[in-house]
Amino acid sequence: MKKTSEKIITLKNIHVQYGGVKALDGIDFELDEGEVVVCMGPNGAGKSTVLKALFGLAPLADGTVSWHDTKIIPVPHEMVERGVSFVPQGRQLFKSLTVRENLEMGGYTVVSKKVVKERIEEVLDLFPMLRTKQYEYARNLSGGQQQMVAIARGLMTDPKVLLLDEPSLGLAPKIVKEVFEKIKEINEKRNTAVVVVEHNLHSVLGIADTAYLLDKGKVVAKDKPDTIVTSGILEKVFLGNV
Repeated sequence: MKKTSEKIITLKNIHVQYGGVKALDGIDFELDEGEVVVCMGPNGAGKSTVLKALFGLAPLADGTVSWHDTKIIPVPHEMVERGVSFVPQGRQLFKSLTVRENLEMGGYTVVSKKVVKERIEEVLDLFPMLRTKQYEYARNLSGGQQQMVAIARGLMTDPKVLLLDEPSLGLAPKIVKEVFEKIKEINEKRNTAVVVVEHNLHSVLGIADTAYLLDKGKVVAKDKPDTIVTSGILEKVFLGNV
């Protein structure tokens, strides 16, 4: 959970359009060091676009992005160099490669082969189940195991910020619980700030410090998760009454 209050990323008045459709309509967003933030909302609310705007995968029509209070234009490879890792929706592993080879691909920006090997050992310690599977092809793993590989691969650059897009998608409830327990462990042991887009609210709200509720490309609420839950605004948004 949150350990310091140093600001890592700040978005101000961000607008993103796909064609003529507004995906984000003037949102503000902040992420502190060591913080876990959840972005939630109905389909089409703009949740995943927040991650893409942060990482440089969605061109900004307007607004500013700041990294440690310095304005930047996000570009994916530069964001990786700064310490941001993006784990996209749907896992997107190299299915014809082994688990270990997928991890090696995650460390492609790390120059030292010795460091890559050390990082692999670190993430295998964090995900003991993957150690027994490291020489199996990714395509032969279960959905939950593949998700663990995707997250582990995202840690190979030793990021300060981990962006997770729908990590529970398509997983059984028991596996979802394990995934979020692992995300919490990563946050607490490594002081990694996490931004997670998620539809499984029950699981993610238990590990989040701050929740952003989006609807139609706008932030309609930002608060502690418990406050948002008890306010009743979740029901209004998901029922289309806002």
